[in-house]
Amino acid sequence: MRLNSNDKIIQKANRLLCRAGSREPRHICQFLGITVIEAPFKQQKGVYKVIERNRYIFLKEDLNPVMKDIVLWHEIGHDQLHRKEATQFQEFNLFDMTTNRMEYEANLFAAQLALDEEQLWEYILQGMDDVSIAKAMYSDTNLVALKVSIMSRPGYNLRVPEHRNDFLK
Repeated sequence: MRLNSNDKIIQKANRLLCRAGSREPRHICQFLGITVIEAPFKQQKGVYKVIERNRYIFLKEDLNPVMKDIVLWHEIGHDQLHRKEATQFQEFNLFDMTTNRMEYEANLFAAQLALDEEQLWEYILQGMDDVSIAKAMYSDTNLVALKVSIMSRPGYNLRVPEHRNDFLK
């Protein structure tokens, strides 16, 4: 069976979780050798950049802790999926999945890293909606929707919640 690009992204995220031994994004950054620097961005929430072979995530300093984690997982996705392109990134809107395939891929990677499938299944079986699940998992409804879409792929009959493609904008 040939894997599509989404399946490869999920497998890569799963391998990283196994190797790092944690879902905690700062631990994963440390494990990967990525330096996290908080910066006073006006609008942008984060950016991944490679400078002289050193890997950095610049993170908007005044984000709430939940959003900081989500942005870190997203930028870790860029590190693992788009490192070559990171030497070309400028400060522009990196989170619009409708116009940029790399942003969708980084968000998909983030959803796989961030949300434990077994815990999510428990909440789904309890009948919780996506808003309640996001609160219980200290996440965002859009990330929950992406994870449910991942989980529904192998043939599970799940209702995939609607999500905004630009939720990290």
